This record gives sequence, structure tokens and C-alpha cells, in this order.
Amino acid sequence: MRVAVIGATGNAGSRITAELLKRGHHVRAVVRSQNKISSRNGLDVATSDLSDVEQLVNVLKGADAVVSAYRPPNDDTEQIVETTRRITDAARKNKQRLLVVGGAGGLFVAPGLTAIASGHLPEPALPIAKSHEQVRINLEVSGADWTYFAPAGLFEPGERTGKFRLGKDDLIVDANGTSRISMEDYAIAAVDELERPQHRSKRFTIGY
Repeated sequence: MRVAVIGATGNAGSRITAELLKRGHHVRAVVRSQNKISSRNGLDVATSDLSDVEQLVNVLKGADAVVSAYRPPNDDTEQIVETTRRITDAARKNKQRLLVVGGAGGLFVAPGLTAIASGHLPEPALPIAKSHEQVRINLEVSGADWTYFAPAGLFEPGERTGKFRLGKDDLIVDANGTSRISMEDYAIAAVDELERPQHRSKRFTIGY
């Protein structure tokens, strides 16, 4: 399988790229600058500032699927909304499957109550959580072949254990009430989904 990974040098994107390469897939790393990554066996590099749909169409052409692991600036989280819209449009025009690395804020922590609405999220986390949720809402009406993969509440570098649980719209918590997943295990589940699609035009989530 040939997969274009947007944001391939970021926290989530680099781990998804590594998992794809580990399984023998070909990766096109789509980055703003080639300073942090170079082509090697199984991986080629393309540059894009993600500002133009037609340029993205050309950059993504030839891939079987696209992963959007784009992360916006901390002081302007709204950038992820329009940037993901352009990525989605490009993937739709190329008739490619799109997996979006999402956020946990829109997941339900109680019936009818999202993490965003619960009041439990720290104030600094609200802008990116709300922006991620708008991305998901936009995907639902995009006409693209999309999947929105929401991580657990704590989404950090860690171990690749291969042991985790998947869910749909509810935040997954462990026996201590903690919602957590390593980026390495998230990458396993992301590539599983690309190889054997189970959540087309849906959101799903992961946790321990």
C-alpha cells in the first residue's frame, strides 16, 4: 500500500510513518521543509505548505490512502479547520481514503455529554479541542472517504505494547478512570485501520 502522511515529522505522524514502513508499506512524507527528513528505501518526501487544494491534489496523487497528522500552531488552532478542509478536498478529488488524526474533546464522557462540554478540560486545552471537533463535523458533510481517529485523553510518546482497546464515540478509561494511549500504540491501530478498514465515514477511538 502507498500512503501519503501529512505531518510525517510530527509526534503522531512520525510514529505512523514508522509503523507503515515497519510493515513494508511505501510512505510519501508530506512536509513543509525537507530539513527534518530525507528520502530512503520505502519513503519519498514531498513538500507542501497545505495552502492550495490543486497543489495538494498533485502532491497526494498516486497514494492509496492519506493520513492527516497536521498540527496547527498553539496560538492559532483554527488553522487546522481550513487546512484539513483543503486536505479533504484533495483526497476526495483523488478518490483516496483519508484518515485524520483527531482529538478526544468531542468524545462522550457521560450520556450526551462531551469532554468539551463537561467542564473538566483545562482552559488552555479548549481551543484545540474545539477546533478538532469542527474538523470532525466538517468531515461528515465532505463527501470524502474519511475516518476520524480520536486518541485517548492523554496522548503522549511511550511504549509500543500492542495492547489497547478500541471504541467509537465514548472516551475509553482504564480501571483508575484515566484515559491514556501511547503514540506508538495509536500508530499500530491507525495502520490496522488503513490495512483493514472498519470505520469508513465514522469516528473511532482508542485507550488502555
